Amino acid sequence: MKLAKILTFPIIGDNRGSLIALQTFQNIPFDIKRIYYIFDTLSGVSRGFHAHQKLQQVLICVKGSCRILLDDGKHKENIILNSPQTGLLIENLIWREMHDFSEDCVLLVLASEYYDESDYIRDYDNFLRCL
Repeated sequence: MKLAKILTFPIIGDNRGSLIALQTFQNIPFDIKRIYYIFDTLSGVSRGFHAHQKLQQVLICVKGSCRILLDDGKHKENIILNSPQTGLLIENLIWREMHDFSEDCVLLVLASEYYDESDYIRDYDNFLRCL
């Protein structure tokens, strides 16, 4: 069972280098309202450990690699992100954890909503109750 959708972005390139364009409702399936990136994560540190009630996200490892653990309360799936050409679309009500960051990892996150602390489910038992 797949808990998230893998998006593959076309690379536009020539002898000068490569470029990937991300566009709302084109190759990103929602209106992008927030963008942030995670970098300089120390060795052995994991992040995430939450779900969202409404928010959708696309995670893109633009440099380096990391492992994403997804959990829908019944199934768990690990996905390695290690290419700027690959996006991971995570819908709402999916628990997510980020592990095994490479030293050079830069993880870009595109979000469907503005930051809203009340949308977060930060306790795993509460997450299971919400399902």
